[in-house]
Amino acid sequence: MYLFKKGLIILIVIIASFSANPAFAKKVEEFVLSNGLKVITMEEHKAPTVTFQVWYKVGARNEVTGKTGLSHLLEHLMFKGTQKHGKGEFSKIVAKNGGNENAFTGRDYTAYFEVFASDRIHLSLDLESDRMVNLLIDEKEFQLERDVVKEERRLRTEDDPTSLVVEELYAAAFKVHPYHSPIIGWMSDIDSLSRDDLYNHYKTYYAPNNATIVVVGDFDTKTLMQKLKEYFERLPKAKAPAKINIKEPEQLGERRVTIHKEAQLPFVFLGYHVPNIGHKDEFALEVLSNILSAGKSSRLYQDIVYEKQLALYAGGDYDRIAADPSLFYFYGGLKPGKTTKELEDALYAEIERLKTEPAVDRELEKAKNQIEASFIFAQDSIFYQAMQIGQLETIGIGHKYLDTYVDNIRRVTKEDIMRVAKAYFAEKNRTAGILIPVKSNGKGQ
Repeated sequence: MYLFKKGLIILIVIIASFSANPAFAKKVEEFVLSNGLKVITMEEHKAPTVTFQVWYKVGARNEVTGKTGLSHLLEHLMFKGTQKHGKGEFSKIVAKNGGNENAFTGRDYTAYFEVFASDRIHLSLDLESDRMVNLLIDEKEFQLERDVVKEERRLRTEDDPTSLVVEELYAAAFKVHPYHSPIIGWMSDIDSLSRDDLYNHYKTYYAPNNATIVVVGDFDTKTLMQKLKEYFERLPKAKAPAKINIKEPEQLGERRVTIHKEAQLPFVFLGYHVPNIGHKDEFALEVLSNILSAGKSSRLYQDIVYEKQLALYAGGDYDRIAADPSLFYFYGGLKPGKTTKELEDALYAEIERLKTEPAVDRELEKAKNQIEASFIFAQDSIFYQAMQIGQLETIGIGHKYLDTYVDNIRRVTKEDIMRVAKAYFAEKNRTAGILIPVKSNGKGQ
């Protein structure tokens, strides 16, 4: 008991200190080059390292049926070389200089990054400015990498029953909006993509005026900007890509998908349409998510896993950081001998509790403290700070959102939580995905 209280006191001290000197109050500077490239810098001199990130405003959201998976496949090809730096040279240069690099594709963005010692940041300037406009997409390399992505899809989705349920649920929940399609793309689309498809996608979306560079770490902004202009300002501005203005129509009734797949145990996945970041209800939904599913003291774990012993695991999350409204989802993996109906009913019962019973003071404060503490501790990572900024800038919210994030979480009340639960967790707004395991001979277990 003493240790718990002691830890709580330490947490309160940390939060109080953070409020007086917030990490996001560090000097963040914005620049826009003459070709439209946006640059955001934040000096952090705790350690002699720098993260350099390039965020392009393109992801699965920018793709159409028949061409899904373009953004993710292009991310792979971005490491295959330019005339200046041939195949494999990019990664070799980074590794030789003690850095690390990678990339990731989302629904709303594609991002590339390096982390170097401070005196090697010039390498990022050279490498990223080169491949922003000079990428070579060799036909043979394209064919090889397309096969790599197809195998990735087989391993991570088609041979993973729970991932397959998630994919099918999103496809059912979104009839019109491109969030309907998986980031990796549908297999038939990947198989039919051509080298020209990739090149046209690259030329449409990879341009300085469709990108944001975020640099966080140990550097001098004035010196860095002089160098950055030398490398990037000479790159040509491109025609602005067409904006995506597709709105998902209101869902008017529950949708259900059932997957019969070889698997060990059944799985239940529930999705509800909710607003995205920037909406007045986002903070209440985030606190609600924490109350329901953050850790072993959460309602879902305590009720469904520990007390009723219906599931091996249970949780949920709020898909908040998105350019358009997405989903709030709940899930659980059944224990042997239990039925999907039992788990569904238990999940619905916890959801109904949120609508009719106010959260108790202790769990509300715990949820807020956990969210706040997670936000605070994340500021110790220069990579994560840059990633926060890059995400917010790319989806159109802007990094200044961080200035008031903690205060907005603190303002959430019990009434707010009940209100959003009633507003969004309705049966007609729900899509349910159920995994029914089958044996290898195709028969149910």
